[in-house]
Amino acid sequence: MKRMLNIALPKGRLGEHVYDMFEKAGFECPSIKEPSRKLIFENEAKGVRYFWVKPSDVAIYVERGAADLGVCGKDILLEYTPDVYELLDLGIGKCRMAVACPKDFRDTPDKTLKVATKFSHIAADYYRRQGRDIDIIHLNGSIEIAPILKLSDVIVDIVETGTTLKENDLEVRETVVPISARLIANKAYYRFVSETIETILESFRELIAERETR
Repeated sequence: MKRMLNIALPKGRLGEHVYDMFEKAGFECPSIKEPSRKLIFENEAKGVRYFWVKPSDVAIYVERGAADLGVCGKDILLEYTPDVYELLDLGIGKCRMAVACPKDFRDTPDKTLKVATKFSHIAADYYRRQGRDIDIIHLNGSIEIAPILKLSDVIVDIVETGTTLKENDLEVRETVVPISARLIANKAYYRFVSETIETILESFRELIAERETR
């Protein structure tokens, strides 16, 4: 019996966009588009199984072998450094990791910089490369209010439109790293079915090239 190709998709608009790419690559599963609360969808004829998971969990499913392929943001790969293969930048879900702060904030290099963030590893690495002395304050939500309440001097967070920052009188000072969705693979699985994955990669590259020439 042919082994199913297990693919972890991030819940939400990004996952729906990524599924469309797999569908165009010949790995369709029509039931995934039907109104349902189901999380797992199979197409035995195509030998593919999709499942929806929280975006930040995709890399865990792939690393642990529950999924053969998955799609997650570059921020997740940088923050948690999962032991997976990063195969392709899909060029979607684009945003950036940035340093933001109140508009009137002036940094004093000889003073320890207080940094509030959900991405402690990324922030620490960024400032380490600058030789900057920092105090990281790890938060799980409402990062924007940290400098307003004087909990931190700056924040390091994902910025898409910047609207939330503006509404809280914050501004971007520095870009840490650009972020976009990446196709990742379980290392053990990749060695056994690299031919199938290469077929997917070839199709994805064509779709990306078409999108960029529009």
